[in-house]
Amino acid sequence: MRIAVCGDICPTQHTQRLFVDGDMQALFGGALDVFRVSDRVVVNLECALTESGAPIRKIGPNLGAHPAAAKTLAEAGVTDCAISNNHILDYGVQGLRDTIRALEDNGIRWTGAGDNEDDARRSLLIELEGRKIALIAVCEHEYTYALPDRAGARPYDPYDTMEDIRAAAGEADHVIVLYHGGKEQCEFPSPRLRKLCRAMARAGAGAVLCQHSHCIGCYERFEGCHILYGQGNFHFIKGAENPHPHWRGGLIVQLDIGREMEIGFIPVVVRGNGIDLARGDEKEALLGAFHTRSEALRDGRWLDGWRAFCGERLEQYREAVANAFSPGATESQNQRFAHFLDCEAHTDVWRELFPTWNQSNE
Repeated sequence: MRIAVCGDICPTQHTQRLFVDGDMQALFGGALDVFRVSDRVVVNLECALTESGAPIRKIGPNLGAHPAAAKTLAEAGVTDCAISNNHILDYGVQGLRDTIRALEDNGIRWTGAGDNEDDARRSLLIELEGRKIALIAVCEHEYTYALPDRAGARPYDPYDTMEDIRAAAGEADHVIVLYHGGKEQCEFPSPRLRKLCRAMARAGAGAVLCQHSHCIGCYERFEGCHILYGQGNFHFIKGAENPHPHWRGGLIVQLDIGREMEIGFIPVVVRGNGIDLARGDEKEALLGAFHTRSEALRDGRWLDGWRAFCGERLEQYREAVANAFSPGATESQNQRFAHFLDCEAHTDVWRELFPTWNQSNE
């Protein structure tokens, strides 16, 4: 069995017309060849598919696209969709329902959301060639996660998620976890993220793939589990507005599954308003840098990369603390502070930048 797992996909103002028109070749280029030789193709849908005009309140953009994009995804070869991420509820519960309807109408199976936080804890079981694969999609706490009495994305929980992985491992031959989290644009995991991914491996996951960072990170194999800290984008194109070079490359993860699970990495790059497989020097450069970062996980240099990343953002976090709830503070400034406390990735940076005395006490 071969499963292709793609990173973040979101039709944007530059690509929406291509998705609506179904121009698959312009959109996906050589990635279509990867899809054709795969038994299942999984993507992370980083937006709501809805025509709703009612965005939720949040720090950051509200992402939505026309429901017709689901038909194009299905015709391209996408079979399964993870929707546990920080944008799936950007247009409220109605937007989530519209998204699920669009996926189901086009025969795409989905996982990672529910009517409430308990209902969202349902994994997707893929059965093929006598094998059962459990797909678990969870996200960090950024606005769209389900609540006890409200629909939303399946949130990561240090207790529930490990319990769910252990349960899935008892029922399936292999467990794949899609973890939507980690700090955006950081090519290395935080100490917390690395620790929790390894805990997922011990709980029974055969592969843990971290998405959301919008950059290719690094990889390790831990106790037989494939852990990828940062898959990068699959199809999330902002044209000349691309905020960072990282946005122009990503990895398709190819999982070959028999008694064991083998992993391969296929780099993709932006070409105009579409993507294509990286080739030649471009491919070698992407994979070479990926290999170098992965080596840094083994010799400890990854912590230097993480700390340097946090240091470059010191003023952003210092400003959030200084402005929040001060005289004259705006609601947005107060909410930014609350968001930084709610979201695990922001808290990781927070703790790195502002250590307590306990870190230096003797």
